[in-house]
Formats: sequence, C-alpha cells, structure tokens
Amino acid sequence: MLRILNVVGARPNFMKIAPILKEMARYPDRIQPLLLNTGQHYDLEMVDLFFQDLDIPKPDLNLGVGSGTHAQQTARIMMAFEPVCLELSPHLILVVGDVNSTLACSLVASKLGIKVAHIESGLRSFDRSMPEEINREVTDLLSDYLFTTSPDADENLIKVGVPKEKIFFVGNVMIDSLLEQLPKARQRTILSRHNLQNTDYALITLHRPANVDDSRIFAGLLDAFGAIQNRIKLIFPAHPRTLKNLEKFKLIEKIRQMPNFQILPPLGYLDFLALMDKAKFVMTDSGGLQEETTVLGVPCLTLRENTERPITITAGTNLLVGLDPDKIVTEAVRILDGKAKQGKVPPLWDGSASERIVQKILDLFE
Repeated sequence: MLRILNVVGARPNFMKIAPILKEMARYPDRIQPLLLNTGQHYDLEMVDLFFQDLDIPKPDLNLGVGSGTHAQQTARIMMAFEPVCLELSPHLILVVGDVNSTLACSLVASKLGIKVAHIESGLRSFDRSMPEEINREVTDLLSDYLFTTSPDADENLIKVGVPKEKIFFVGNVMIDSLLEQLPKARQRTILSRHNLQNTDYALITLHRPANVDDSRIFAGLLDAFGAIQNRIKLIFPAHPRTLKNLEKFKLIEKIRQMPNFQILPPLGYLDFLALMDKAKFVMTDSGGLQEETTVLGVPCLTLRENTERPITITAGTNLLVGLDPDKIVTEAVRILDGKAKQGKVPPLWDGSASERIVQKILDLFE
C-alpha cells in the first residue's frame, strides 16, 4: 500500500489538492492518501468553506501553525512536520503550488530521505522579490517528481539542470477543480443577491503585499478603479489584509467617492467562481486567476510587472498591465469598447490532470 502524505496550507492549495484526493480515492487497495493541513491560512471559517465547496475530506492532521513572518512560519511548519513524517513513514510527500508550506514540507521530507512530488513545478516569474518565487525554485530543486502545467515550465526546469526523466507534463489540476465545480457554481445565487447581471460588472482581487502594503501603489490602483467604475460596476471581494490597509492608509475616502465600486467580504470558492464566470473582465494580482479566466474565456488584466504563468498571455486571455493607472484604465476601456483580447485553452487543461498525476505516481512506485 502506497502511503502518500498530501500537504496543504493556504487557500490556493485547496483547489489543487481536491481533484488529486478524489482520484487517489479510486485506488483504495493501492493508495493510502493522508491529508495534512499546516494551518498557514488560519481563518477557520474560510478554510471550512473551501473544504465544503470543494468536497475535500476533513484533514487527517492539522498542524495549526498560524501566521508570522516568512521565517517564523516556515520554521514552525518544519518543526511540526518532522515528527509527523517520522511517525507515519510515508512513501511520498505531495506538495502543491508555491506557499511557505510547500517549501517547508519539501525541505523536511528531503532531509529525511522521503520522496517529494511537486504539483505545479517549473513556474517562474524570475523575480525573487516575490517570496513565492524562492519557494518555487527551492521546492523544484528538492523534488524527485516534478509535475508541470505547461511546456514553458518544463523548459525552465531543464535550464537549471533538472533531469528530463523527473519532469512530467500533466496539465493543470486547478482547472480540474474549475471544470468539475462550474455547474454547481452556476447554480449559486450570488449574482441575484447583489443585483448583478451577466457581464454588467468587472471583478477585482488584490492581496499581494507589493500592491496593498505600499500606500502609493495602492492609491494609484484605486485611482484607476475610480476611473473605470464610471463605465462599469466594480465588485471587490476584499482580503482582510487589504481592508486593514485601506483604513491604515486613509484610502477609504477614495472608495466612498466611487458609487459603482462595491466591496464584498471574502467569498467561498463556488461563489467566487460564479462571479468570475459572468464578469465582463477581471483585474487581479493573483496567479491562479490568470489561469482560471483563460479557461473561462474571461479577459484578465494582471496588476503586476511580471507573471509566473506566461502561457496565459501567449495563449490565453491574460494581459500584463503592470501598476501604471493610465495603462490599467486604457486596457479596461479597450475591453469595454469590444476590443478584448481573445485566447484559447492551453494543452492538457482538460480536467484530467489529476488522473495523469496519480497514474504516473502508481507507475513510478509500482
């Protein structure tokens, strides 16, 4: 029996692990899947909501590490994770994405001689000012099996010396979740609850420290939103950190002067997917939303100077607009004037990535 310890820690991980766990459950006589939540995202209400929306089983283990600096959080995860590995002796540690939990658990497993599989390997922004970039680089170097979402990710790994036989192009597990949950999301009532119609609004997410912890940048983004909301309603499910900084930087007055700008509390996966599916366009600094909008065919303006997901630009509906308010407004107006960028779905983003991953793991170990 192959004992696999699957690690999650933050909300972006949940969408990626859900279809993998479902696929592992199809092999009860060959795989013993265990789910460990490090508790990196510690808002229990939101975590429970995501687990419920995605039909993820209750974690077998919860480390409850909570927040802190990157060093503090990573260290606490490592200290709590090591005795779990020693007690359970898993054959494989499976990590997803690029959060601190991904790095910390990979490092512990590697030092204990336990094999590591990294889902979503090879993504690169080439910007080490992003903590996630460092997590991606180190996790990939430690991993024994590297599962990629796109051919450019394979190339990134090969360039830094990862042997080709350790790299497996399998597609995008987050799209597995999206395609499975989309019918349910379309049954939600969130649009009617907020008096929204199809494509009569644009959706915003902002959470990266580089954007919301810098008062000048944050104010500039709000100036852009202020101009855009003159043309279309803007819906902004706001991260608690973002709301806190709106108050801290005294930017809430800008919001009050925008009659077409509506702040919502953080949403579960299904409600957010329902909003994204029917949005005229999305403005975001998230990585995953660049991929999800590409599959949904929704135009996406990424409010960053770089992206680790370039296939969403070369093939998909994503456009990198940076942080210049004028450019953001210009590109939003182009969409509103019917000149939105068209895209296509990248190869293997077909809802079956988790099947390919689990089958490959079985082949490798058996």
